[in-house]
Amino acid sequence: MAKTFTCLYTSTSQLNSFIDLNELNEYPNLLVQVFTGTPERPFILKLQKELTDKLPVAHIAGCSTSGEIYEGRITEKQTVICFTAFEKTELKSFLLNRADFIDSYQMGQTLAQELAVFNTKAVILFPAGFDIDSTALLEGIYENQPEMVISGGLAGDNGLFQEGFSFTRNGITSDGLAALALQSGHLSVRSFANYQWQEIGKSFTVTKAVGSTIYSIDNKKPLNILKRYLGQAFIKELPHSGTEFPFLLNYRGEKVSVFIIKSLENGAIKVNRKVKEGDTLTFAYANLEDIIDRSLQELNELNHNPPENIFIYNCMARKQFARDFTEKELEMLQMIAPANGFFSYGEIAFRKGALPQMVGHSLTYLALSESFGESAKTRQDSFVYEKTAQFKTIASLTHLMHAAQDDIKELNRSLKMSEQKYKSLFDNNADFVYSTDLKGNFTSVNPSFVKTFGYRREEIMGKSALGYVRNEDVQRIRLHFYRALRGREQYYNVYIDAKSGETNLFQLKNIPITVNGECVGIYGIGRNITEQKKIEEKITELAFFDQDTGLPNRIKFTEQLEIQVKRARKKQKKLAVLSIDIDRFKIINDSLGHFAGDMVLKEISERIERVLPSGSYLGRFSGDKFTLVLSREATIEKVMKVSKKILEEISHPISQSNQEFIVTASIGASLHPNDGSDEHLLLKNADIATNRSKQQGGNRVTFFSMEMNQQAMVRLELESYLRKALQKNEFYLCYQPLIDLETGNLYGSEALIRWNHPKLGLVSPSDFIPLAEETGLIEDIGGWVLRSACKQNKRWQMLGYESLSISVNVSAYQFQQPGFLQEVKMALELSGMEPQYLTLELTESTMLRNVEYSIQVMQSLQDLGVKVSIDDFGTGYSSLSYLKDLPINTLKIDRSFINNLRLNTSDVAIVKAIITMGHGLAVKVVAEGVETQEQIELLKKLKCHYAQGFYIHKPLMTREFEEGLSKYAQTHS
Repeated sequence: MAKTFTCLYTSTSQLNSFIDLNELNEYPNLLVQVFTGTPERPFILKLQKELTDKLPVAHIAGCSTSGEIYEGRITEKQTVICFTAFEKTELKSFLLNRADFIDSYQMGQTLAQELAVFNTKAVILFPAGFDIDSTALLEGIYENQPEMVISGGLAGDNGLFQEGFSFTRNGITSDGLAALALQSGHLSVRSFANYQWQEIGKSFTVTKAVGSTIYSIDNKKPLNILKRYLGQAFIKELPHSGTEFPFLLNYRGEKVSVFIIKSLENGAIKVNRKVKEGDTLTFAYANLEDIIDRSLQELNELNHNPPENIFIYNCMARKQFARDFTEKELEMLQMIAPANGFFSYGEIAFRKGALPQMVGHSLTYLALSESFGESAKTRQDSFVYEKTAQFKTIASLTHLMHAAQDDIKELNRSLKMSEQKYKSLFDNNADFVYSTDLKGNFTSVNPSFVKTFGYRREEIMGKSALGYVRNEDVQRIRLHFYRALRGREQYYNVYIDAKSGETNLFQLKNIPITVNGECVGIYGIGRNITEQKKIEEKITELAFFDQDTGLPNRIKFTEQLEIQVKRARKKQKKLAVLSIDIDRFKIINDSLGHFAGDMVLKEISERIERVLPSGSYLGRFSGDKFTLVLSREATIEKVMKVSKKILEEISHPISQSNQEFIVTASIGASLHPNDGSDEHLLLKNADIATNRSKQQGGNRVTFFSMEMNQQAMVRLELESYLRKALQKNEFYLCYQPLIDLETGNLYGSEALIRWNHPKLGLVSPSDFIPLAEETGLIEDIGGWVLRSACKQNKRWQMLGYESLSISVNVSAYQFQQPGFLQEVKMALELSGMEPQYLTLELTESTMLRNVEYSIQVMQSLQDLGVKVSIDDFGTGYSSLSYLKDLPINTLKIDRSFINNLRLNTSDVAIVKAIITMGHGLAVKVVAEGVETQEQIELLKKLKCHYAQGFYIHKPLMTREFEEGLSKYAQTHS
C-alpha cells in the first residue's frame, strides 16, 4: 500500500527531524515531490543537497510554483515536500535540457524511449521555460507510448514570471523538464482533467507566424487585436492574464487552448504551441458553471472507489478566478485520500486514445493505488457545493455571454450565407467582374476576369486599372470612373489587351460600391463583344453595302442622295445623278456563270472609281446597274466629260476565265433642280434616260428630256391591262415546293402569281407587281392570291396531305392597309384552313416602313396563329435592335447569297452568320434559289432548316404540283 507524508519545509533541522520521525529512510521506493514558491537557484540547490544527503536512494523531482497545496490548503510562496512510499512500484527520475535536442518533439521522443525501456505505466512531467513547446513535447511521447498515462504541470515562479525551475536529485533546469516514471503491474492509475472552454466573439486568422511566435492576426499586430477586444489592462497583466482568456485552435479535430506566454516589443506575441499561417483562432473563457458541475460528478465517482494517493496539478488562474470553489475542491479531495500538488501555468490533460494536451484553467490529478479492491479509506457522503452569490453573478454573466455568442453565431451564419450568395454571383458570373478602390486600384477580380485576360490575381491586385488600357482611352475611362463614383452608372466600350497580347473589344459597366451611404469604390462588369461587333458590322454591311463590290446599296445610296439634294437646295447648287447600266451583261453571265459575272462587275466598279472626280458618290443598286452622284460643278459639260471617261474606262478589254471581253455601258443623267426636286424623281428620270441610251444601241450618254415620257405612256397602257386582268381571270398561281433539309420531306409550297395576257403573253411579276403597288391595284390582287392559295392548300389537305403548309408573299402596300388583318381572317374562314398552315412573307422594307404599326399587325397575326416570315433577308435594312423585337417565325435568305454559295467563299460566312442569328433568335431559316447539290449539302452542314429552288423543283402549275404530291406520297408510303 502506498503511503504519503507531507511536510511544510522551514529549515534543515526541521526537515531532518520529519524524515527521522517517519522513518522515511526505511522505504526502498520513495518518491519525493518538491513544490517551492522560492524560485531561486541557490535555495533549490541547497534543498536538493539536503534531501540527497538524507535520502540517498529516494527519487526526487520538483519545480517552482506560485502556489502549493498542503493538506488540502492553498499556501503561498512556501515549500511543500510530499513523500510517497510505494511497496510494489519502481521509480525512476529524468532531467532533460532542451538545448541537448533539436526541438521539443525530439526531446519527447527521447524521453519516451527511456520510459519504454523502464516499462513505465505512468509519468509525471514538470516542464520549465518559455521555449518549451509543450504540444510538440507531448506529441513526441504519445507517438512512441500512446497508452502511457501522462500527468503534471508547467513550472512557474513566485508571481513575477521571470524564471521557473524544474529539478531532480541529479540537477536543475530552467529550460527543460523533470520527469518521474512509475512502473508496476500492481499500480492502479486514474487520471482526470477538468476544464471547459467556451468560445466567444469572432474568429481570427493567423496571417504571419514563425514557430510559436505570432507576428500578425488578420494582417494586424496581435497586441492591437488584444487591446481592442480585451483592453489595455489585459495587455499590462500579460502573461498572467493569458490564462484567463486564451485562444482556441482547431488541431487534429479538437479544440485546443493556445496561451499567450510572452508579449514582444514589436507587437507580436509568443504562445505555448506552434501555430502556422492560415490557422483560425477564437477567444475563449472558462465556463465555471460547467467546471463545477463536472468536478462534483468526478469527486463523487472518485469517492465511490477512493485511491491511496492523489497528486494534484491545479491552475493558477482558477486560484485567482474562483478561489472559494478551488479551496472547497481541494478540501473534498483531501477527504477522499491524501492529496498534494501545486498551482501551475499549464496542466497536462490525459485521455486514453487521444493526444495529451497542455491545458489551462484546469484541475488535473493522478489518483494512485497499489492495493486492489476496497480501500481502507472511509467513503464520504456525496459532495455538494453551495454556490456563492459571486458564483451566481458569474453564472449569470456566463449565460449572458452564451446568449451573446449564440446571437453572434446566428449573425455570422446570416453574414456567411449572404457572403456565399455574393461570392457565388461574383465567382460564377460568366461576365468578368472586378472592383477597385477610390483611386481605381484593383481590390478583387472574379475567375472569369482571370480567364479573359490571363492575369493571376496576385499580378493585378492593388494595381491601377488604367494601366491596362490604351493611352488614348485613359482620359475617357477616367471620366466614366469619376461619374460612377458620383453615383451614376456608366456604360462604354473599350479595347483592352490581354496578357497574351491579344486585343479585344469589351463592353463595360461601372457602378458605385456604397457602404453606409458612402461610396468606397466601384464595381466593373464586362464582356467580350468583339465577335458581336463583327456580326453587327457584317449585318450593317449586308444592309447598306453591296457584297460583291463593297459599294453602297440602294438604301444607303438613296439616304446619301437625300442629304446631297437638301444641301444643294439650300446652297442653290446643281446636282447630277447618273444611272450606269452595263450593256448586254446577260451574255457574260450566261457564258461564264454568275460567279465570273460578279468578278467582272467588281472589276468594272473599280474602273469607274478610278476616274471619278472629288465630290462623287458611287453605288450599286442591283445586278449590272450602278448609280452615281456628282455634287461639284454639275454642269452638262462636266457630266459629259465624266461620263465619257467612265465609258472609255469600262470599254477596255476584261480578261476572265481565260477569255477576253469588251464591255460597254449605257448612261442616263438627270440634273437637279431641272429634272427633279427630290431624290426619288432624280433617280427615276436618270433611269428613263438610261433606257433611252440602251434603246439607241448603248455605249452612250443620254440626258433626261420630256420626250422620254413617251415610255410612261407604255406604262399607262400596261396599267390599263392590269386593272382588267383580275376581272378577266388572267392571273393564275404556281406553287414551288419547300423541303425540310434535315428530313428531306416536303412540308409545303410557296404560291407565286403569274399573268398571261392575251396580247402581251406572259408578263413578268417584276414588271407588273411594282406597277400594281404604285397604282394601289396590289390590294385586290394580293387579296385574290391569299384566298386562292388558302383554298387550294385546303383542297390538298383534304386529299390526305393534312400537314401541308402554304406561303404567300405580301406587298408593302397591302400589308400597311387597315383592313389587311381582316382580309387574312376572311381568307382562312372561306377556305376552312387552320391558321398554323399559312405563312405570310414580308420584305424587310415592308416591316420597317412603320415599325410600331408593323409589330402590332405581326403580333395580331401571331395571336391568330398565322406564321410570319422575312422574305429576301439580307438585301434590305435589318437593324438588330428592331429584328430582335419583331414577332416572326422565319428568316428567308435572299437568293443572291445562295447563288454563289460554295465552299471557301465569302457567301458561306454571310449565310452562316444569318443562320446563326436565326438560331439565336429562335426562328426557322429558309434558303431560296437553291440550284445545286453542293448548295444543299453546305446548307445542311450550316444547320439551315428549309430550302426551295430549281434544284428541288421549279414553280409548278396546280395539276403538276398535285402529280408531284402523288408521286411523293407513293415513295414515302
